[in-house]
Amino acid sequence: MNKELNTIYQARIAELGLAVGRLRAKSRGFVVAEIAFFVAAVGFVVLYTLSGSGGWPLFVGAGMLMLYFHIRHLDAANDRQIAGSEALRKVYEREVGYQNGDYEAFGDGEKYISPAHPYTFDLDVFGRSSLFQRMNRTISTGGSDVLAEWLSAERTTASAQEYADAAGRRREAVGELSGNESFVSAFKALGVEEQIDTASVRRALAGIQQLRLPGYFGSRAFRYLTAANLVGFYLSVFLSLGSIVPASLPTVWGIFNFFLSLTCCHSCIRQISELIARMQRQVEGYLKIMQLVERQPFSASALQGLKRELQGAVASFGQLDRILQKIDNRSNEVGIVLFNCFALLDITIVRHFLRWQRTYEQRADEWISAASRMDALVSMATFRMNEDKAVEAEVVVADRVVYEARGLYHPFLGEKAVCNDFDIRDHEYYIVTGANMAGKSTFLRSLGINYLLAMNGLPVFARSLRVSVFHLFTSMRTTDDLAHGISYFNAELLRLKQLLSSLRPSVPSLIILDEILKGTNSLDKLNGSRLFLQYIAEQNVTGVIATHDLELSKMEDAQPGRFHNYCFEIELGERITYSYKITRGVARNQNATYLLKGILGKE
Repeated sequence: MNKELNTIYQARIAELGLAVGRLRAKSRGFVVAEIAFFVAAVGFVVLYTLSGSGGWPLFVGAGMLMLYFHIRHLDAANDRQIAGSEALRKVYEREVGYQNGDYEAFGDGEKYISPAHPYTFDLDVFGRSSLFQRMNRTISTGGSDVLAEWLSAERTTASAQEYADAAGRRREAVGELSGNESFVSAFKALGVEEQIDTASVRRALAGIQQLRLPGYFGSRAFRYLTAANLVGFYLSVFLSLGSIVPASLPTVWGIFNFFLSLTCCHSCIRQISELIARMQRQVEGYLKIMQLVERQPFSASALQGLKRELQGAVASFGQLDRILQKIDNRSNEVGIVLFNCFALLDITIVRHFLRWQRTYEQRADEWISAASRMDALVSMATFRMNEDKAVEAEVVVADRVVYEARGLYHPFLGEKAVCNDFDIRDHEYYIVTGANMAGKSTFLRSLGINYLLAMNGLPVFARSLRVSVFHLFTSMRTTDDLAHGISYFNAELLRLKQLLSSLRPSVPSLIILDEILKGTNSLDKLNGSRLFLQYIAEQNVTGVIATHDLELSKMEDAQPGRFHNYCFEIELGERITYSYKITRGVARNQNATYLLKGILGKE
């Protein structure tokens, strides 16, 4: 737990609670003022109608109405402040929950689970209480996808330098963001109530690319004609008040405008509405993201690059948001009639949409991609902020496996974790023995998950960690598949076959295996494991293999420079003592019989 950060979170929650209370009190005052000014405006209009005492009551009534609309505007802004403060408070409340071990508020990434992936299934990268759930603060589905993609990335053929450089740029970006708590929290608050559905926005944009509207809506002559129409209409209204023209003229003109808009735009409005009318919240969310990023100065190269990619995005999504607001204004019969009579609303919507389509539509998808990457980086920055005990890893460029760990432990264990020192040398193999529950599997996962963190520019859970860039493959959690007729043993064979097919002679690989061939008898398992290790030792592969089969440890005697024995030993006495420390040698004590005797009540 980051106690200092937790104190800050608690203080922010208290401050925001008080602020929301003050804003709600102000909101009640606005409501009273709105009612008072609206009633006053109606009263002066009635006075003008009944008294015939000149035009001054009408002008005062108009003033009262203008004040009413002004206060409504202030009230709406105040409501937005309330919503923003409550969203920010929820962000801090969730982070306090995280500090106390509650991850339920964050998406677990279950949809990304893939037992066939080289390592994510075995290392608990996705799913309930997974690394993804502990890290995920994404406010868009696109951000979730990017974060999942980064955590799933594997080295195939690209150079080690490219991967190391990418990890360095991401580490720099995450470091800068993690030092800017206010920006990170404000960013997360934009989607804390409901995640932005990136896929629906992309589908709408794809439809926009295919939508073809009449070209005359975008012509300069048409724009001048509509402007002249509205100028003439309002001039007729003004002149009719002075009895210079008949009062029927603006009435007829307004009716003409209504039918003109409907006749010209009915089909176009229907097509536009079907495409984008349901995405107003998503567009507004992206607009807020891009406005927040635009206001923020960055120094990290990756963040500056994202900001450059987002240039023009605020203007684009701002215009699209205004189009959606206009569509919302005509969402009822009264709105359709009034706004078309007085503002040719439907024509304006089509014209503005066509201008947006011609000006910005080609880059919108690029902006969404950039926003998704920023979204993923904010999640990573939050993880770094919360996990203050973790340290930066050193990623080296070497055409071999380098893994030098001091004080390594699993990130899920927190302060109760037992730390271990361990070095993995290129083309060497480490046979790890030990009793059940002695710590073998947790140690193997610690090796894998900390490497994954280092490759993503994230801090690792160790006193120090120095690693190179290599291909990682694990086999620790093989399961059968009865629906497809795949037995446990067959599933193990398929996993080993997948492992072999993933190897590349030019790319060094580290394999982490927990019990090879568990689904067969002891002798067959031993012979098969030896055969597999003898074959794999001739490849560009390094390995760490946990086993209960003590006979497998004799491979160190046969090839002492290639195979090494390590163990997690336990002490048997009145109670079993687990040290969870890895040491050289072969485990002597086992605990299955000892524990079973306890269950059966036998000494």
